[in-house]
Amino acid sequence: MAFTPLHDRVVVRRVESEEKTAGGLIIPDSAKEKPAEGEVVSVGAGARDDDGDRIPMDVKAGDRVLFGKWSGTEVTIDGQELLIMKESDIMGIIG
Repeated sequence: MAFTPLHDRVVVRRVESEEKTAGGLIIPDSAKEKPAEGEVVSVGAGARDDDGDRIPMDVKAGDRVLFGKWSGTEVTIDGQELLIMKESDIMGIIG
């Protein structure tokens, strides 16, 4: 990818949601919500503290994460729809 996030920013690719409910009903595209789950594509080097030292990032490329419904900024890079968000917008790492 030709994009590297700066500081404590993370690039995330949304993971597609299920097409069916647990009961087997098919969900039409118009009724689907955007998933709040994704895969980390790239991470910045980390923010700096008051002394100028880097604060290491808790996530790394390849992690599956949960994030807030309205988190991040949607961008298209190399034909892929991605989200750029701060690490603090990520609620947790899945498995």
